[in-house]
Amino acid sequence: MTKSQAGLIADIGATNARFALADRNGIYKEKVLKCGDYPGLSDAARAYLDYARPDKPPQAAAVAIAGPVIGDRFEMTNHIWSFSVEETRRQLGLDSFHLLNDFKALALAVPYLKDKDMRKITAIEPAAEAPIGIIGPGTGLGVASLFWDGTKYRAVPGEGGHVTMAAVNLREFSIFQQLLKDKYSHVSAERVCSGKGLANIYNALRALEERDDLPERTPEEISAAALKGSCAVCKESLDLMLAFLGRVAGNLALTLGAHGGIYIAGGIVGQLGDYFDKSAFLAEFYAKGRFKDYLKAVPIRVIQHPFPAFVGLQADIVENG
Repeated sequence: MTKSQAGLIADIGATNARFALADRNGIYKEKVLKCGDYPGLSDAARAYLDYARPDKPPQAAAVAIAGPVIGDRFEMTNHIWSFSVEETRRQLGLDSFHLLNDFKALALAVPYLKDKDMRKITAIEPAAEAPIGIIGPGTGLGVASLFWDGTKYRAVPGEGGHVTMAAVNLREFSIFQQLLKDKYSHVSAERVCSGKGLANIYNALRALEERDDLPERTPEEISAAALKGSCAVCKESLDLMLAFLGRVAGNLALTLGAHGGIYIAGGIVGQLGDYFDKSAFLAEFYAKGRFKDYLKAVPIRVIQHPFPAFVGLQADIVENG
């Protein structure tokens, strides 16, 4: 594959559709589009190609998307896009179209990330060839893993964001009861550990505290108010969300034996800086009774690469495109 024959890569979330061109030499012409501005994936892809104007039309595409990839038909979990993989391939005039879970693409990227692409939360170094976990709160909560096959790491996608979330005290239990009463039949990790989850916690606390004086807020507004210290309910909401993230990440580390590391992705944590470091994340990550010391040997990193999925998609399109 040469630069003039670059393939199309895309990382599609519930809010943003990130596109670029990629070949074995690099990643080019990154652009972020809003999913809500386009009726479907093929429309957004055509708009991107009109912008990028590659020397030659791409013949291959690797697209990471939020949700389970099973069969030809795909429906996004947190957005209205629904499409056929084969029909999209034909619409875009491609020879090959590889659709993969967005967190599988992130997992594929981890072996290629440099020190500058991540921030160390703990000083522990990864054990060679050990399992690796990837977790990230964005609009939803993504989870994936990497396992060594004897030659290289293999990425395994999953839907770990939808595991049942456990409450460990009366305050959390009251919040979950409120969510079950008002909105959901199941309180998963994603319901309290994501952008939408942050809003869920805030609204549950408003109801529990009978704070009709507090306005409805977006996740971004809740985070901003928490960081400023201008709203106690916003701060408690963000603090709880980060505690829940630590609890789920610790469960993931135990399940995988992730001494290759836990890598935190997504658009929320990377923007919090020192607030994350001072949060209850680590305390909850380690709060596993007799296995606290076991988890203290697990490296924790926050991914700070602006387009980490592109790194995994580049590797995928070079190998398979």
